[in-house]
Amino acid sequence: MKKFVLWTLLLIVLAGSAALTSSFMPKALPVAALADASLPAATPPPGMSLSALPTGSMESSAGFAYRGGDFLDRRDFSMTAVLVRHPKGDLLFDTGFGRDAAAHRDTMPLLMRSMSKTQFGTPVGQQLTAAGYDPKQLAGVVLTHAHWDHVSGLQDLPGVPVWVDAPEHAFIDSGRPMAALAHQLGPLPLRDYAFGNGPYLGFAASYDVWGDGSVVLVPAPGHTPGSIVAFITLPSGTRYALLGDLVWQVEGIHVPTERPWLLRQMLDEDTAQVRTAIGQIAAVHQRFPDLQLLPAHDARAFAALPVFPNTAQ
Repeated sequence: MKKFVLWTLLLIVLAGSAALTSSFMPKALPVAALADASLPAATPPPGMSLSALPTGSMESSAGFAYRGGDFLDRRDFSMTAVLVRHPKGDLLFDTGFGRDAAAHRDTMPLLMRSMSKTQFGTPVGQQLTAAGYDPKQLAGVVLTHAHWDHVSGLQDLPGVPVWVDAPEHAFIDSGRPMAALAHQLGPLPLRDYAFGNGPYLGFAASYDVWGDGSVVLVPAPGHTPGSIVAFITLPSGTRYALLGDLVWQVEGIHVPTERPWLLRQMLDEDTAQVRTAIGQIAAVHQRFPDLQLLPAHDARAFAALPVFPNTAQ
């Protein structure tokens, strides 16, 4: 009987190990053709621009970023804010690392910390001020979602409105572990917005921030309850999709594929919703390949952007 139990336990362990290993293997997600094949109209005003503010990075492996990634392929996972300057109001998308980011990092799961090596840079608030830009002139900080590495820099932007949708507002208020830092930094000057505009590139609803199609937010829940994707169109005609943590590297859309099971269980609130949103963005990119994809932690994608205070339209 004892041998039977031991063999049974061994088989369970082996089966679990095999299942975990297989979750890192390549597996592409299905993509349905984009129903509306037209590119939404946009009339971005002269003077509108987009620039990057890098605040640090975390070195890890592509094998942790997406299914099928090479574990020997070391990647810099960027922590970069994006400043969109618009005559009607400047918006900062996410914040990257703040001045106390080393302490903030402790709110991340221990296993995640062990998978990466962190390099802290200059906080976004300090970068803005050093360039003679008063952070108080920002119309707001738009969070793609409220995980620690996207809100750490809020401590350096006191009084600046923080734009979130209702599900993300509730997520922050909950104080749940993955929203712990955003909750601890509070009370934040949260400004709720709603997706009161119509469908946009396969997404059922949208929020056209300035009414000219230049900055359009769409709901992409799953990583967190109120995660979003932001579509930015510049006067040059160049279009960007700020993906937040829908995927961590562009391969997540190009393949397309999701994070390995272990990372999904640690960080995603609803894996089915994440898969759906990945498929939607993949369909958009297949139809419009010139759309520039900006996963929040893909340093290669951000390397193509002008760095603040330089701007490009």
